[in-house]
Amino acid sequence: QVQLVESGGGLVQAGGSLRLSCAASGRPGSIGTMGWYRQVPGKQRELVATITTISSTNYADSVKDRFTISRDNAKNTVYLQMNSLKPEDTAVYYCKVRGLGVLGWTDYWGKGTLVTVSS
Repeated sequence: QVQLVESGGGLVQAGGSLRLSCAASGRPGSIGTMGWYRQVPGKQRELVATITTISSTNYADSVKDRFTISRDNAKNTVYLQMNSLKPEDTAVYYCKVRGLGVLGWTDYWGKGTLVTVSS
């Protein structure tokens, strides 16, 4: 079983920055692709960015050149550095991790952290 602990959300003014962190429990080699998703009320959860075990990254067009995803494999932690934040970035941000559990490779989700960007 993989457990996720997210941190770093909060309130920031437009143009500001925030850094999200998500630490995953698990033994070495049991954590695969890690990523961040976001959701606003009434809308589907959408991909923000993902990063593989060899640090290959993928970003939503809406965040390219503003957000940077990274990971520390020794700590099983993924980060999302968010710069030049816009009010439309306001959402609950969820960490998702592909982890090796008792039933094999499974997707695990964090509880979410709220990011609010004021205009």
